[in-house]
Amino acid sequence: MGSISSNHHFESLSNHFLVAMPGLHDPNFSHAVIYVCEHGPDGAMGLVINNPLDVPISQIFEQFELGYSPHIGTQPLLSGGPVQIERGFVLHRAGERQWESTRTISGEVSLTASRDIISDIAIERGPSELIITLGYAGWGPGQLEEELAHNAWLTVPGDADILFNTPFERRASAAAAKIGIDLNMLSTDAGHA
Repeated sequence: MGSISSNHHFESLSNHFLVAMPGLHDPNFSHAVIYVCEHGPDGAMGLVINNPLDVPISQIFEQFELGYSPHIGTQPLLSGGPVQIERGFVLHRAGERQWESTRTISGEVSLTASRDIISDIAIERGPSELIITLGYAGWGPGQLEEELAHNAWLTVPGDADILFNTPFERRASAAAAKIGIDLNMLSTDAGHA
């Protein structure tokens, strides 16, 4: 028997930003901008890209007992989401180099979660543009689609410039502006006139 597909056409949101809408009540994701790395019928995985921690990258280097260049060590780590918060994920420009676990997400962005990239970053041989998160955001099958149906997220095509060059506090408004939306104009009680 052939496979029956109930979802006429699955649209992957990989390489998109999810911008939290004002009505999203999950404290983990209030005001979050998530970069979706993977999205398929089995669920989705993404990284919050606008929540810097009070922890410099140097702490990871020290944990791995790596010597590192002082100015690299001062960059902040980001909280990528509530799942596996002890694991590091590096989002970086695609194509510069491949590391052990590098996966290409788009023509511009790759994700690497292997230790070899951390060793290279410590000695300034890593990618020229990157962010390192601890943890990730994950959704089970159909869960993200359900949240989207409830207008929890604004979906915006990914943009490497927002990812790597926009200050953390401006990433949500920059992403929304890409599709012509001013976040300041959205209220939490939209639709309850």
